[in-house]
Amino acid sequence: MSKRKKAKAPLSGNEIARLIDQSLLKPHAKEADIIKLCNGAIKYNFYSVCVNPYYVPLCNALLKGHETKVTAVIGFPLGMTLKDVKVYEAKQAVLYGADELDIVMNIGAAKSGNWDYVAGEILEIISATGSAVHKVIIETCYLTEEEKIAATKITSLFGAEFIKTSTGFGSKGATIKDVKLMKKILGNRAEIKAAGGIKTLTQALNFIKAGATRIGTSEGVEIMKELKIS
Repeated sequence: MSKRKKAKAPLSGNEIARLIDQSLLKPHAKEADIIKLCNGAIKYNFYSVCVNPYYVPLCNALLKGHETKVTAVIGFPLGMTLKDVKVYEAKQAVLYGADELDIVMNIGAAKSGNWDYVAGEILEIISATGSAVHKVIIETCYLTEEEKIAATKITSLFGAEFIKTSTGFGSKGATIKDVKLMKKILGNRAEIKAAGGIKTLTQALNFIKAGATRIGTSEGVEIMKELKIS
């Protein structure tokens, strides 16, 4: 049996780690799992941990004094709750210690062509939580190419610092094609977070090469182990 070739990394181990949002978003995640998540993030110096809002206070306490930030998901994973609920959820997440917010766009509104609603919702959430970094999840697997272009343009124009490809709960995760398309649209106006199905160092490096500046993954520790960083 041939051995798996080790991917060559153009970045240092720490540089790669600082592009990773280490995620644990499963509904059955226990406190012990979150503690393990944060310990791994501290060990490898990941940029952030990405969790459901319920676990924001715990992560905030565990990561105090460390560089790793806390990211909370909002309207996750469907994006279809009411705007006022999303705004409240976002404000509470920041109140309890979230540094960054991964906000699921209202996918149904986007598919219906109701872009005014999509834009208004994003603007209202960002206005209510100005101290946070905002990443809007457009869930590319459900969008046509025209809708991907519109979603990327609109969410960035209304103040999102990042556009994120996927929740990881949809029918498909990030693709290189989508990241390249988003990068072409955005230029330097906003950054891209690739997420969904990224499990290896090679995948992560390919998405970074395509234009992503943040990688959302539940396999950050395994990716670092591929670099022989233990």
